[in-house]
Amino acid sequence: MALVKACRGKSPQFGADNWLAENATVVGDVVTGKDCSIWFNAVIRGDVNSIVLGDLVNVQDGAVIHCTYEKTKTFIGDRVSIGHNALVHGCTVESDVLIGMGSIVMDNCYIESGSIIAAGAVLLEGTRVEKGSVYAGVPAKKVKAISPELFEGEVQRIAQNYKKYSSWFKDEE
Repeated sequence: MALVKACRGKSPQFGADNWLAENATVVGDVVTGKDCSIWFNAVIRGDVNSIVLGDLVNVQDGAVIHCTYEKTKTFIGDRVSIGHNALVHGCTVESDVLIGMGSIVMDNCYIESGSIIAAGAVLLEGTRVEKGSVYAGVPAKKVKAISPELFEGEVQRIAQNYKKYSSWFKDEE
């Protein structure tokens, strides 16, 4: 069973049909929508400020979501995939976004919908990612606009696939 723990009088609240890996950790002021999945060794730490996840969000293995005490909250929209070992900290992520493996999103970043943050990218504090674009590099910069094929083939496909993957584990419980 995942580690789900209250902190400072607030307990995580989960929407319908969420799946949490046995070693996932969710602490404090965290609210998820429906059909979310929180994978192995992922940590969502709402101890210092609030974290909200929309519907169909997947937080993949080893990813960390956190915020800054009395300064930044974290808001993640619907159909967002947060890749393996990514760090998402004190920022806003609109719906239909892919945050690549090992990427870092710092405080006060704002990622508009339909965007991809490439694997290993580092969004410096306060970066705004424009709608429908791919950001890559260190520090991350816009490298191109997203084609409809890339949007459907990556952003939408991955969000739907993680709903399917989590169902395999639900069937085993």
